[in-house]
Amino acid sequence: MKKIYFLLLPILFSYSLRAQYSSQNISLIGHWYNPAQIAEPVYGIKYNSIWGWVNSKNNVEYAILGSGSGTHFIDLSDPSKPKEIDFVKGKRNQCIWREYKTYKNYLYAISDDASPNSFQIIDMSYLPDSVHVVYDGTDIFERAHTLLIDGDHLYVASVKQTVSAGKIYSMAVYSLANPAKPVLLRDLNADDPAINAVHDMLVRNDTVYASCGNDGLFIYLYDKNANTFKTINSVEFYPGQGYNHSSALTPDGRTLVFCDEVPRDLPVKIVDISDIHNISIDTIFKSAEGPTPHNPYMKGKSHVVIAYYQDGLQIFDISNKKFPVKTGYFDTDTIDGPANNYNPTGTAYHGNWGAYVDLPSGYILASDMQNGLFVLNASLALGISDHTNDILSPVSVYPNPATNLVSIQFQLQKATILSFDVLDMTGRLLMRRTEHVPVGKVTEIVDLGAFEQGMYLIRISGQGVSSSSKVVKN
Repeated sequence: MKKIYFLLLPILFSYSLRAQYSSQNISLIGHWYNPAQIAEPVYGIKYNSIWGWVNSKNNVEYAILGSGSGTHFIDLSDPSKPKEIDFVKGKRNQCIWREYKTYKNYLYAISDDASPNSFQIIDMSYLPDSVHVVYDGTDIFERAHTLLIDGDHLYVASVKQTVSAGKIYSMAVYSLANPAKPVLLRDLNADDPAINAVHDMLVRNDTVYASCGNDGLFIYLYDKNANTFKTINSVEFYPGQGYNHSSALTPDGRTLVFCDEVPRDLPVKIVDISDIHNISIDTIFKSAEGPTPHNPYMKGKSHVVIAYYQDGLQIFDISNKKFPVKTGYFDTDTIDGPANNYNPTGTAYHGNWGAYVDLPSGYILASDMQNGLFVLNASLALGISDHTNDILSPVSVYPNPATNLVSIQFQLQKATILSFDVLDMTGRLLMRRTEHVPVGKVTEIVDLGAFEQGMYLIRISGQGVSSSSKVVKN
């Protein structure tokens, strides 16, 4: 039996409030950045893309974070204390763009900054010891803007060969039959030469939703047997149009959400694609006036997570496509954050670059262009009240209502590191205790004596465990 007593002194409480980022229904679990990271000189960007990976040997989760200098591999065994365990230097320094995707134990790393540059393939099977670079070259291609993996096919957008080769593909698909050496199968220019560049693409079952910048959104089918791209449909003129940047697709494949990046202050679009040959825009919406929606991601059946420049991570419930509802946000660019080092020149390129939403733990990873990696718990914003893979019995919270002490009891299937949090009903984190909890019956004691009367949320979180319970303080 384990007992933990939370003693909340007023001075500590006020300090925790000053340290918080602006947020609602999303709480900060962990944060990592390198204070020595140098910003690239054009926009003041230090960090860019984020990806996640789980080691199947021990189920440890990792964050993969891009920076101007290279790729950071960050161990999330204790998500409250992210720890960098390896780093792979890029071909060039002070890069604006890096992007990542994984296939089995391989990481594919690209950059779209000018030559000299390179395509890197990194074997992560040796973690937690180290990662091994198995390819770092230019004979496959030198530069590209984004990439995506569908089955054993690697799709790459805006592919540039070396300067001497001089070849540019708006989009290309490669075979991963040998994951360490992708082989070019087809480039889009051979079938649709009118498209100059694909900025990003989402692919599901060989259907490609290509964000083609100022040309709009184009939908293709990659026919594996014929090895050709066939145009299915396009959305070339629409309300709030700008530079068509990237998209997300609901699990049922009936709704597409896409963002236009440039100019700033454009709305997000919700598109009905239930009939792929008769596409219509259901609605457009904004998080607020001014910010730039950059990258959208679907989380579950009805929530879209959007990484915004200047406005942090935003989550919307789109179960009613005509009336999306904001359910939570976390502003990684809040001025009182621990890094507090965004570009002072007023450039639009500060804030949340991207997110990764598919970790088994349920945590969301977010990358901020100046402030690095954020590990977030968005269970409240996502409407997740209980996800207890490793809890064998219902979580008991009593007495409820309570005057001071609240007892939490549950049965834990395996030993793990858990965080025990108290939040107010806006999702603001008021107090946290993180420690290793053994297998078996667990009893935790929370002291609410320092809090005012009202309703609070007691949350338990860790790998395989996410449980939230409301409690009333008399």
